[in-house]
Amino acid sequence: MASMAKPILSSIFLPPPPSLHFKPTQKPSSLRPLNDRNPFVIRASYEVGGGYTQEELEAREKGRSRPQESRDETSNWSPAQYEALLKGGEQVTSVLEEMANLLEDDQMDEESEELAVLLAAQGVIGKRVDQMESGFMMALDYMIQLAEKDQDEKRQSLLEVIKETVLSHLTKKCPPHVQVVGLLCRTPQKESRHELLRRVAAGGGAFESENGAKVHLPGANLNDIANQADDLLETMESRTVVPDRKLLARLVLIREEARDMMGGGLLDERNNRGLNTLPRSEVNFLTKLVAQKPGKQVREMIKNVMLGKDEGADKSDEEESKRGGRVSSGIAGGGSKPNPVRPGMFLETVSKVLGGIYDGNISGITAQHLEWVHRNTLQILQEIAF
Repeated sequence: MASMAKPILSSIFLPPPPSLHFKPTQKPSSLRPLNDRNPFVIRASYEVGGGYTQEELEAREKGRSRPQESRDETSNWSPAQYEALLKGGEQVTSVLEEMANLLEDDQMDEESEELAVLLAAQGVIGKRVDQMESGFMMALDYMIQLAEKDQDEKRQSLLEVIKETVLSHLTKKCPPHVQVVGLLCRTPQKESRHELLRRVAAGGGAFESENGAKVHLPGANLNDIANQADDLLETMESRTVVPDRKLLARLVLIREEARDMMGGGLLDERNNRGLNTLPRSEVNFLTKLVAQKPGKQVREMIKNVMLGKDEGADKSDEEESKRGGRVSSGIAGGGSKPNPVRPGMFLETVSKVLGGIYDGNISGITAQHLEWVHRNTLQILQEIAF
């Protein structure tokens, strides 16, 4: 695990609970502390609970209220979603408090503290994972977003440790191919992912890692792994705002690497998701790319889109409502504005066009050019993902 900033269990904020007369279209009021208790401070600089006056809170809110940049996705949530968020938030706070109790030690250096946080998270989450509310992960993601907006790296790193620990425990309860996707998401090196896939496809087993630790890998089908990653990234890409670009990039890499290892690579018939009409946005962007000579400028265009900029920028809720929820069709399809270019769908489109070229159905575009685009897109996603 990469070196983690020294964590602080600092103040966590959630939206206010919905009243009995809450309307789904009503926007939430400004955020308030999760509880009104005095800050709970223990030795070693860990801190839980409230701790901001109303004036300080309002000042923080003003700093976050940049037009168009910080539109709160919760503005269109239903009362049921708020209820789930609040119940999950209570559990997250309870986990933080229990971890703080376990970490009462003012003699720890930074390295010891990092290990202690990981062990505390494992211990606390392990006994609670079966009783977690459905909104636990929702609340955790929301708190991570707030910490990121506040540029509070210590709080963000701690919450991410909790999230990784929860996902690790939940993954062990999942089918083998789902467990493998979780393992691959935490494997930064391309060569290591390939080795993991080979061993999983061969039936799994117990292996010794480089540091001497025993690693138990389940046996799983490569096609199931690719389809699982594809289902997850398709769900993420169908949203108006991609919540986690790093995770999305990892899932795309896992799908492409599992497919490539099945033998047929790009043209394997199992990779065909049944696209009868190519998506308009991806085709338009691909047309721009192949109209230019492969090189640094084209690579920069691809990178910007993969990062959610230019043609890949997320749509705002206002733009989506104006479009009436229409989904743009193929290159000749209608729609006032095409959907953003998404990494997974973009690579699907490149594969589909390449298949047409090799079948002799499309002329005027060289296969070498598209293969260059495909290869460089994967390299860029690797840079984004880890």
